[in-house]
Amino acid sequence: MLTAINPKLPMRDKAVTKDFYLNKLGFQQFGGDYDGYLMVEKDNIQIHFFEFKALDPKENYGQVYVRTNDIDNQFQLAKAQHVNSTELEHKPWMQREFSILDPDNNLLTFGQEVF
Repeated sequence: MLTAINPKLPMRDKAVTKDFYLNKLGFQQFGGDYDGYLMVEKDNIQIHFFEFKALDPKENYGQVYVRTNDIDNQFQLAKAQHVNSTELEHKPWMQREFSILDPDNNLLTFGQEVF
């Protein structure tokens, strides 16, 4: 039985990534402080990051889709923290969504099912 999935995304600078996720998106650091590796969590999800100093953000296609049951609150948090995001939209696949790019051009899309 599968119980969870924890995406691993590239990061160029651990301090920059940590600051963005903790101070802009409200995550907390999870686990220990490992050289070249970062784990963050919020509510029931974790995202892991591995150091890739040579990463060219223009060539990074890392993506994560995060489901939520409070899309309005997530969107307002992003706006209050001045995180650059798309607008909150209703999608044909019955989701309300918005997306952000982190400092390394990893795409995070937040979505809530529309009934």
